[in-house]
This record gives sequence, structure tokens and C-alpha cells, in this order.
Amino acid sequence: MKLEGRNFIREITSFIFVEDKPEKADIIFVPGGAWPEPAERAAELCLDGYAPYILPSGKYSMSKGYFPGSMTKADKYNKNYETEWEFMKDIALSYGVNEGAIIKEDKAEWTKQNAFNSRFVTDEKNLDIKKAIICCKSFHAKRCLMFYSFAYPKTKFIVCPVDIEGITKDDWYETETGIDKVMGELSRLGGQLKNAIPIWV
Repeated sequence: MKLEGRNFIREITSFIFVEDKPEKADIIFVPGGAWPEPAERAAELCLDGYAPYILPSGKYSMSKGYFPGSMTKADKYNKNYETEWEFMKDIALSYGVNEGAIIKEDKAEWTKQNAFNSRFVTDEKNLDIKKAIICCKSFHAKRCLMFYSFAYPKTKFIVCPVDIEGITKDDWYETETGIDKVMGELSRLGGQLKNAIPIWV
């Protein structure tokens, strides 16, 4: 691969794959989905004392109109979940997270709603979120950070993502699936940011 191509890939990787070291925070946000790994990561961080609350958010995918079941580890997470929130709550409970630490948001159908619905819930509970962790898919990290930052403009965010589908920041460009997912995120970021900017400027 020529140097220009490597630089292009490096720039995309740096932009899309946001990742921070865990820090103590006020809450852990988990945008909805059918992959258990982000909720598992959130449960581990909560149990390790990084935050007192987990706020999983999600109804089901707008494109599907129902929750399809766990994409991996279906033998472990095999209940009849009506929503992504029920699914992620069950994951957290299975890890030993106290039920009182799991906050409910089960109406969101896409990332912007995950963020802004979560803001509504935390405001309703009078929670002052100065610092927050986001646990999400690694190639979804930038879009999650964008919308949660819009919803919580005064909050410092720490992104603690997980890799799924074998897609990582080191080799996403080596498979068709990796390229499709990452370039799809670039496209969505452009379109969704364009629609969001008039609200914030």
C-alpha cells in the first residue's frame, strides 16, 4: 500500500476509533444494540467502582422494529427480551450489578435518541453528570461521543469501547465487513451532524 493510502487509513482510524483509559465517573452510558459486549464492559467497570450507575438505553432498532435477540452468546442471554434495555439490564444483573444501580431508558431507536432520552432521564432523577463513561462498539464510538456530547455539553466523556465482529482499529480495512461498517459510520456522521448543527450553533 502506498504511503498516501496508509495516511488516509490512519486518519479515518484516528477519527472513528475513539478510546480512553477508564476514569471514575458519575455514570456509565450504554447505547442500545443486540451485541452483549458493551453492556458486559459497562458491568465490569461498574463492579470495579468506576461509576455508581449504568444507564443502558434502547427499545430496538428503528430498521427492524423488534429486538432480534443477542447477536453473540445467545446460549447465555436467551430470554425473551422485548427491548434492548431489558437485554442489557439482564446482562448487568448476570454480572452481579445491583438492580438499583441500573437506570431505565427503553424508548430510543437510534443513537441520537439514546443520548437525548438519557439526558431526560438523568435530569428527571436530578443527577448532575459531570463525568461519564460511554461503553459502545469500537467503530460506533465517534458517533456515540458526538450525540452524548450534544446532549450533555458540560460533561467530560470517557469512551471505553469494545470490538465486535472482529473489527478493530488495527485491521478494519482488511475485510469487506470492516470497511462497510467503518465507512458507514463516516457517512452517518456526516449526514447526522449536518442535521444536528442548526440546533447547536
